[in-house]
Amino acid sequence: MKKTLLATAIAGAAALAATSASAATVYNQDGTKLDIYGNVQLAYFYVDQLGGDAESDLGDNGSTFGAKGEHKINDDIVGYFKAEWEYDADESKGGGNGLNDGDQSYVGAKGSFGDARIGSWDQLMDDWIQDPISNIEYFDLTDSSSNITGDVSGTSTVKEGNKLQYMSPVMGGLQFAVGSNFEGDGEDENVTDSNQASFYAGGKYTVGGFSIAAVYDDLGQFDGVSSTTVNADGDTVNTGVSQGDIGEQYGLTAQYTVDALRVAAKVERYAADADNADVDYYGVGARYGYGMGDVYGGYQYVDAEDGSSLAIANGGDDSFNEFNLGVTYNISSAMYTYIEYAQYDRSGDAGDGAAVGIYYGF
Repeated sequence: MKKTLLATAIAGAAALAATSASAATVYNQDGTKLDIYGNVQLAYFYVDQLGGDAESDLGDNGSTFGAKGEHKINDDIVGYFKAEWEYDADESKGGGNGLNDGDQSYVGAKGSFGDARIGSWDQLMDDWIQDPISNIEYFDLTDSSSNITGDVSGTSTVKEGNKLQYMSPVMGGLQFAVGSNFEGDGEDENVTDSNQASFYAGGKYTVGGFSIAAVYDDLGQFDGVSSTTVNADGDTVNTGVSQGDIGEQYGLTAQYTVDALRVAAKVERYAADADNADVDYYGVGARYGYGMGDVYGGYQYVDAEDGSSLAIANGGDDSFNEFNLGVTYNISSAMYTYIEYAQYDRSGDAGDGAAVGIYYGF
């Protein structure tokens, strides 16, 4: 799922007010509410390619359309749902790029007991650990999820789908969450004859403008996912054989917000089951709301062991310095534009580039 500054940034109340757009409420009676929302995101980018010339294009950058609703079950419990789809805003009519890719979809209940839900949404590692540092508009800093290998259809389905989670209420500034991703033996991604399930958990403590969060994920749902290989044509294909235990994720993030400034720091680790393949991430980021938008940037040092996929893909290099810079300008309460630059310290300057884009949300 591609998040945006509109949804996740918010260096202060003034910045939030300047860039907030409300969903359209289409029904609100008898304790039941239904909202329709969406956005159009387009960007022009210029990005260096490994072993080739830089590429540029004007394309979609994560446009979505969705519905969300809630219903009062009793005085303490509210049932809710969300269903969201992605589409390519830059493609022509009839191009086969309609609302055919689910982004996130879940149903749950919340109240004084906390929040329990089932469905598909972003990893807790993403929300609590990675986003405060790396979530920007077009480019992104790498993270421990980048090292997860899996079926060629894409690991996001396995990371985000088939999920159950409980999140506690905030108690004296403390909140915790526990959950699992379940891959049954009937799932296409699971090539074994047995069910596979992960366990993840996290805790967060907030006092004033300061918060600290820690998350652990054993990635157990990947135990049944097929390993991959490169065929004679150079294409990555599934072997049909389970890759087994791939490793675990750990993360710790601290952030502090004062007025329109937010600063954050993180330590993140992908502890691979394979020998000599661990990757550590040390990042800092900051965002400042200047009244008509945000100025933001991040830096990250990546320390990869020689046997990691990251080091192998970069000719044996095992440490990298990444950074990104960007600025947004609010055109209206529902619309903004931005410009970004990113550098990743990879072989052949792969991934380095710049982008300019526009966002409209409702």
